[in-house]
Amino acid sequence: MDALLEFARGPMFRLAIAIMVFGMARILILDIWSAYEAYRRAGDKRMPWKLIISRTIEWLFPVKRVLHNRPVYSIFSIIFHIGLLIVPLFLYAHVTLWQNVLYIPWPTLPYDWALGLTLTTIIAAIALLMGRFISKTSSFLSRKQDYLWPMILLIPFATGFICAHLSVSPESYKVFILLHIATANLILIIMPFTKIAHCVLMPLSQVICTLAWKFPPDTDDDICATMNKKGARV
Repeated sequence: MDALLEFARGPMFRLAIAIMVFGMARILILDIWSAYEAYRRAGDKRMPWKLIISRTIEWLFPVKRVLHNRPVYSIFSIIFHIGLLIVPLFLYAHVTLWQNVLYIPWPTLPYDWALGLTLTTIIAAIALLMGRFISKTSSFLSRKQDYLWPMILLIPFATGFICAHLSVSPESYKVFILLHIATANLILIIMPFTKIAHCVLMPLSQVICTLAWKFPPDTDDDICATMNKKGARV
């Protein structure tokens, strides 16, 4: 068990970080390149930057949308995402692991804040799962992975809370901490290949959506040729 823990904390964690970083970088580079190509080929190269920036801020901080569209579900979703970002990055024990790989120091969360965020993230994850099961609309629109992801993301928080705040036997502690580290490594590895990658793409979403509607100058001729309507009168 000790050997497995050392492997999970050391080589496996470093491999997971490398896969996550290079995978996310690949997605980001491909999207930026696609956006550049769309802009280069666009007939109208004017970009409404003020509108794009304002919409991007609205998506990153969806305060207005929360009050109008499924407010309870949206609030739990925001709480869940905040915990997912802050706890793994700023919990003291996690920062120590990050520094062993990245060699970059940064501040840590106070104990009470870390405890509160961990509990609220667990509660929010359970609430989101219940919402998907209870709501007919959510159940109809949800895929299997929409149920699976909150469950997988919940495991590191639940096991971390057990290890840090509950009294368990030494052997049980090793099992829980191994499960905690292993599932966290798994999440890092599969991040670039799942919908979680949207956390990197979100700031570019409005730019890409705008560019998607800027067709190249010869688009009309290509469409007419494809439909065998070239030269036809409208």
